[in-house]
Amino acid sequence: MLFNSITFLFFLAIVLILHYSPLSWSAKKTNLLIASYLFYAAWNPYFVLLLLMSTLLDWKVAARIYASVNPRERKFWLVISLLVNLGALAFFKYTNFLMANLVVVAETAGISFAWQENSIVLPMGISFYTFQTISYSMDVYRGKMKPWNSLKDYALYVSFFPQLVAGPIVRSNEFLPQCVEPKVFDGKGFSVGLALLLIGLMEKVFLADSVFAPLVDSVFQTEQVPDAMSAWAASYFFTMQIFCDFAGYSLCAIGTAKCLGFRLPFNFNSPMAATGFSDYWTRWHISLSTWLRDYLYFSLGGNRLGRSKTLRNLMLTMALGGLWHGAKWPVILWGIYHGVLLVSERIVEGKIRLPVMLPEVLRIFLLRLMMMFFIVISFTIFRSESIGQVGSLLAVMFGFTDSEVTVLSWDMTFQIAILASLALIAVQWIWNRKQIIKVIENSNFLLRGLGLAACVILIVLSTGQSDGFIYFQF
Repeated sequence: MLFNSITFLFFLAIVLILHYSPLSWSAKKTNLLIASYLFYAAWNPYFVLLLLMSTLLDWKVAARIYASVNPRERKFWLVISLLVNLGALAFFKYTNFLMANLVVVAETAGISFAWQENSIVLPMGISFYTFQTISYSMDVYRGKMKPWNSLKDYALYVSFFPQLVAGPIVRSNEFLPQCVEPKVFDGKGFSVGLALLLIGLMEKVFLADSVFAPLVDSVFQTEQVPDAMSAWAASYFFTMQIFCDFAGYSLCAIGTAKCLGFRLPFNFNSPMAATGFSDYWTRWHISLSTWLRDYLYFSLGGNRLGRSKTLRNLMLTMALGGLWHGAKWPVILWGIYHGVLLVSERIVEGKIRLPVMLPEVLRIFLLRLMMMFFIVISFTIFRSESIGQVGSLLAVMFGFTDSEVTVLSWDMTFQIAILASLALIAVQWIWNRKQIIKVIENSNFLLRGLGLAACVILIVLSTGQSDGFIYFQF
């Protein structure tokens, strides 16, 4: 069930009616839990069992960890959680990838080996809810929280439908306390949530699917190597497409949750306004970057073990972050690329500065342009279907090879995409650290209404094929 579908709107209407009906708070949470499992079952009912298994496992493991006084026993139960959760994630997410590469290696060695491509179906959202259950067990292990006393609340935390299949990745100490107090209808909060939902749908349906996707697909899905202008333009437009697609999903999730009276963490904070690589990762997919920092980078030692190991930990964290995004060599290379950028930034930090005579505004402008350059290159890698395509596109983009294949031209569609992308960048540069929810809350009622009406019109008039959100595949 997709946010950008009529089915979801009917589903949400029924959930809201039940949620604000005169039922007990316990009954309302039961309704939300049932709705969340139905939401997930609408995609593939069999994988509801996997979701339930992951929920019950870490519920029991966390209780065992808390009850244990022996450090070795506590560590044993944590290892059980990690092995089962990450084992299931690895099996479903990486078996096809590993077997496909094994077939290539076997054929190179002259050995006949067959494997049916994509024979294992990836459960939607497994990467997201697995990280949530692991963080719960790890927080109990680290003494940051006690096991929650309600299995119903915990199951709702793992399966809460607005963010179940593509985040934001929520921490248990952020969500579970919200399950204590009954939710009552708040007109202002509901209107802000509805506004976030509409803006998110506009970003997905109009900008991502109708404006940017056709241009991007025309270049990345062609078997020929495009000319340099087409390659640069498609990579730039994909940077805009994936932002609108994923940030749009996050806004839909946050807005839907707010309509139900729940708060979810914001996942994006004007990433196109970043002035450095570390700064970028405090703005892009924030719930993942902070999860990797708290549960992987710090577990490796963080920056406590000296400079060389700090750089190693950064590199490993980003490489594994790339692997988390998908079982494709270009995506793994994308993670390594960002690791190299972060490590390089740490090495040259304080050694290379822009001329001090430059005005602050111009200095920030140049840093943001530099970041856009490196991020566009990163999404060239991310969007490519193979390492070969990565190489051919980068070669033509940087003038190492030539191509006369003109895929994109300066037509009306291209011009609209340019204007839309510049508007996106301008908004983020102007808002910089402002969260959109604060902008909406402080906006004039009339202006807010006109803006949302414009979103509805753009959604209705969108002509692009409305597909699933890009991050569903991760």
